[in-house]
Amino acid sequence: MNDHVRDLVSVRDATERLLNAVAALDDTGVTEPSRLPGWSRGHVLAHLARNADALVNVLEGRPMYVSAEDRDADIERDAPRPLRTHLADLRDSAARFHGVWSGLADWSRVVELRNGVTDTAARVPFRRWIEVELHHVDLGIGYEPEDLPPDFVEREIVFLADRFAGHPGVPPTRVTDGARAWRTGRDGEEGPEVTVTGPAPALLGWLAGRRDGTALLVEGGPLPVLPPL
Repeated sequence: MNDHVRDLVSVRDATERLLNAVAALDDTGVTEPSRLPGWSRGHVLAHLARNADALVNVLEGRPMYVSAEDRDADIERDAPRPLRTHLADLRDSAARFHGVWSGLADWSRVVELRNGVTDTAARVPFRRWIEVELHHVDLGIGYEPEDLPPDFVEREIVFLADRFAGHPGVPPTRVTDGARAWRTGRDGEEGPEVTVTGPAPALLGWLAGRRDGTALLVEGGPLPVLPPL
């Protein structure tokens, strides 16, 4: 269930975990590769800061980014900065993100994100929470899907299963941790159902493109190939 007040607290907590972990790096560590192809850890940190500002734009009625080219250029510009500059930027941009909510009167208002995607303002905090948690994993500094908060894991599985639902390139798929189950992919009438079983963090890692899924049990066909996020 969506609760924007709770989600804002969760974003704040996740940001503090990220800042504390990143503070243990040094300037060299920031330049080392992240788990995202072609991106250093500095690219990931720059993206997180600029994403916070982009979501402020969304909530204040401006385009999320001026253009895809400007978004990419800002990340490239900011990636090589020293650690202390990244930390200050992450703190300041997070403060701007949290500050904008005090003046928001209509949480049900529909806002536009990237590529024409729309959502309600009340779901933006959860979207920011996703960014902070998954990119913390992407830094490759000891934070893994198994370290993610259990309530986040469940909600993100639901979010991603819904995102891939009806996708023509994904076969009908049942995703389960043995106690709970979620369905995604094409409608079940369009072919046999594939069942993917594993611990919830491992399922999330696969759905989010952070794990290759080889540790999961797959029945009814090969492991589905998911589209990139």
